[in-house]
Amino acid sequence: MSLEMVEAGWMSILPPVIAITLALISKEVYSSLFLGIFSGMCVYCYAAGGDLLTAVTYVFDMIAAKIGENGYMIIFLVLLGSLVVIVTRSGGSAAYGRWAGRRISTPVGAKLTTSLLGLLVFVDDGFNCLTVGTVMRPIADKCRVSREKLAYILDSTAAPVCIIAPISSWAVAVASEVEEAGGLNAFVRTIPYNLYAILTLVMVFFLSVTDFDFGPMRAAELAGREAPQGAEAESVSGKGRVIDLAAPILTLIVCAILGMAYVGGYFDGVSFTRAIGENPTAGLTLGTFAGLLAALALYVPRKIMTVRQFMEGVIDGIKTMIPALTILILAWALGGVCREMIGTGRFVSDFVAVVDLPFAFLPAIVFVVAAFLSFSTGTAWGTFGILLPIVSMLCAGEEGAAVLIPALGATLAGSVYGDHCSPISDTSILSSTGAQCEHLRHVETQLPYATLVAGVCFAGYLVAGFTQNPWITLSVSAALLFAAFAAVVLWERRKTAVPGRQAG
Repeated sequence: MSLEMVEAGWMSILPPVIAITLALISKEVYSSLFLGIFSGMCVYCYAAGGDLLTAVTYVFDMIAAKIGENGYMIIFLVLLGSLVVIVTRSGGSAAYGRWAGRRISTPVGAKLTTSLLGLLVFVDDGFNCLTVGTVMRPIADKCRVSREKLAYILDSTAAPVCIIAPISSWAVAVASEVEEAGGLNAFVRTIPYNLYAILTLVMVFFLSVTDFDFGPMRAAELAGREAPQGAEAESVSGKGRVIDLAAPILTLIVCAILGMAYVGGYFDGVSFTRAIGENPTAGLTLGTFAGLLAALALYVPRKIMTVRQFMEGVIDGIKTMIPALTILILAWALGGVCREMIGTGRFVSDFVAVVDLPFAFLPAIVFVVAAFLSFSTGTAWGTFGILLPIVSMLCAGEEGAAVLIPALGATLAGSVYGDHCSPISDTSILSSTGAQCEHLRHVETQLPYATLVAGVCFAGYLVAGFTQNPWITLSVSAALLFAAFAAVVLWERRKTAVPGRQAG
């Protein structure tokens, strides 16, 4: 779309608020997102001049534009959906489940293994969610780990890992936004100040090791232990072996990394770090296609399936991705309305620029603003793309230079927190897809965990603003997180002890 952005003021935050509120109340995300997009177009037409029919036309113009802009992502997802179905029907997933089940037999083991795999697959967040989910879902089901908990672990080891990994598509994107502050070197210096990412990983491993849960997740885990979710009904070959899962997935991972390097120009002299961030989705698409070819070469000659059955699996895999793709396309369109047409980001960033508080408070303020903006628009990348230049500008003077790196770290952390919690975030959607968990149920169960960490981070950024010391900040934040853990554990024990006392 080539329409000019309008200044909608406070009305620019209405579309995401409407979409998210309706989704949480109605538990139905498709119509909620569509109404959010439509309300945004109504705001645009009100400000720019236009009638109701024009607003409806703009809705579909935006949806069509976002499908075009994200064509590679759509192709990647349908190819990955096809690979998952084909690998399942080959019997490879079942064979892997039996093999891994002899080695991983407890919920703690399943959760720790998922967390460790999430740390290893750090190149791209969506790739992380889907590949780790594909590999670990059979094990999680066997060990009676709920789909909600699996989705939380996938989500919490996706963006939080990518945003602190110097070699990732995220690192390149951030470095390009802070060139004046030092580029990739500035990004590396923000890592100790990225409290949300670090503490989220601490929380994931704590919850995995202790097998402790609270809030809606506790209810989900108890339900999963009593009535575990089994594998989906599929026509599965009895000839499958572990290699039938391992070979296509390993081919996918290796070829995806090589594909990102190739598309980004690594073999033409571009640095590897910059190359993989140039067009990561195109590289992932090439890797997934290579995984499909590996499956074809592995299954058909051994008569695990015929070419016709293979292609039927491809089509059925595409069908399985339609719900996730529908949510993603609507979420992209809503984000486009907010960023490109009614200036939600500009309104929020102007608010940051006019807040006149001592610089020591800037990291905490920026964290809150970034979290709100990312939650509202469903994109961490869009949020730090808006706020990082503004934060750099605010800290340009001598007094602000001392809090530049903490404030940049707070911007990244707030962006990831908002993205982590938002029901319209693509990473949250892909985590639900990877775990095959109902999307809004995933959002509901992980929200208390993410918000607990975010509250600790806010206090940590107050410390960072006054000390400008990353190690003091991290130490205080970690101590606060474990104090919060202790408080929650005591609260849960009190709740469970009350019925016993009454019964006695």
